[in-house]
Amino acid sequence: MSKTKTTKTGSAQVPHENGRTRPALRFDRAAAYAPAPEASDIVTIKARQGHFIDGEFVESAEGNSFETINPATEEVLGEVAKGSAEDVDRAVKAARKAYEKVWSKLPAAERGKYLFRISRILQERAREFAVLESLDGGKPIRESRDVDVPLAAAHFFYYAGWADKLDFAFGGRTTAPIGVAGQIIPWNFPLLMAAWKLAPALATGNTCVLKPAETTPLTALLLAEVLQQADLPPGVVNIVTGFGDTGAALASHKGIDKVAFTGSTEVGKRIQRTAKARHLTLELGGKAANIVFADCALDQAVEGIVNGIYFNQGHVCCAGSRLLVEESVHDRLIQKLEDRIQTLIVGDPLDKNTDIGAINSKSQLATIQRYLQAGVEDGCEIHQSRRTLPKKGFWCAPTYFTGVAQSSRIAQEEIFGPVLAVMTFRTPEEAIEKANNTMYGLSAGIWTDKGSKIFKMLSQMRAGVVWANTFNKFDPASPFGGYKESGYGREGGAHGLAAYLEVK
Repeated sequence: MSKTKTTKTGSAQVPHENGRTRPALRFDRAAAYAPAPEASDIVTIKARQGHFIDGEFVESAEGNSFETINPATEEVLGEVAKGSAEDVDRAVKAARKAYEKVWSKLPAAERGKYLFRISRILQERAREFAVLESLDGGKPIRESRDVDVPLAAAHFFYYAGWADKLDFAFGGRTTAPIGVAGQIIPWNFPLLMAAWKLAPALATGNTCVLKPAETTPLTALLLAEVLQQADLPPGVVNIVTGFGDTGAALASHKGIDKVAFTGSTEVGKRIQRTAKARHLTLELGGKAANIVFADCALDQAVEGIVNGIYFNQGHVCCAGSRLLVEESVHDRLIQKLEDRIQTLIVGDPLDKNTDIGAINSKSQLATIQRYLQAGVEDGCEIHQSRRTLPKKGFWCAPTYFTGVAQSSRIAQEEIFGPVLAVMTFRTPEEAIEKANNTMYGLSAGIWTDKGSKIFKMLSQMRAGVVWANTFNKFDPASPFGGYKESGYGREGGAHGLAAYLEVK
């Protein structure tokens, strides 16, 4: 645990960066705010929901289902159909029929109109989607409301504009859709990942079979209602829910022309071996380095660090889970970080005051706890928020480790939780060497007031996305993807179009 002493009055003194002392920050920010829960009655969750195939909700062929729960309360939200190979086959055939008879023959401008309509409906039903995303996934309503839903709508809007301009995107070269896309998405950004995959595929004339994560299927099924509301032709988008075997059946189906997967590196490798599709896009794991130089705005950097690893519970493949700090400012930054995490509110995801919501599932919490134990066993010093966690649900206090070695598991392996590994460096060259010293290469961050230093670092870092003096900022027009075992291919921007096209 952290060595900083707690205080109820705020009268204790701690060292200031200029050598003087200052009052310690109070740790009871939550006590200063009355609960401000978002009403959940805007969402109606059906007791049992089926797959979305050929424009209709249908039961699983085998009649099997599974429960989806609220990770903050452990209460069952509803039952969802458990997909089998037969269900996947039905969905692929519906997608093929829609592709050959309707969608690929539709004028590009008309395809764009459907996407504009979907985007508009998402905006109109934004509050409903935000509440459901927080109920099913455990993320704070502020993130669902201010990030996930607006970005999902923005992706449909952005790619709607590209639908009738595809030939201009590739220097006058002609393009053609690939066919039927099988898309498998993770549980960390269920709605956004669905939009991220569906929007470019539909804009380019492909049809889709989407498989959401088993722990967060509800917003994908609500999106199916939006597709119906938008009068999207039957079979253009099909959604099959289930577990890993459902995803495996989709990825290896012989009727799939393109597989797009976002998830773990281990599963991505398995898909790469078994997929029969000619086209494959993999967005896999990450272990992003957030590099802080002594000349940066330190308070701004601390906020970027907190945003990069804690506000999203660390449930982001590009989370800044490794912090590399220039040695001369290490102690100052750690004190600021310690003060800041003690102010973070962990609790009800629907409370607008909440900073950190619930861990997505019991199994994911167990994984995080194993890494916490591994960090201690490796000799690292653990520091955690001293807030009392809710007794019901799956929770992890914001955590950081100091004294971390490059070889430590918490510095090398993806944890997918609010856990930060802190290391130091003395020169930019050492920072680059440490940042690149991982099997991943998805993202990174640089904090400095020197533009020349940023460009020097950029030219030598093996990461698909590098943020400068900010972190975890996304835009539909910006491509995203990684190097090494973080996958290959790009999603987002004009680059995301190429993944769904034959360019001639």
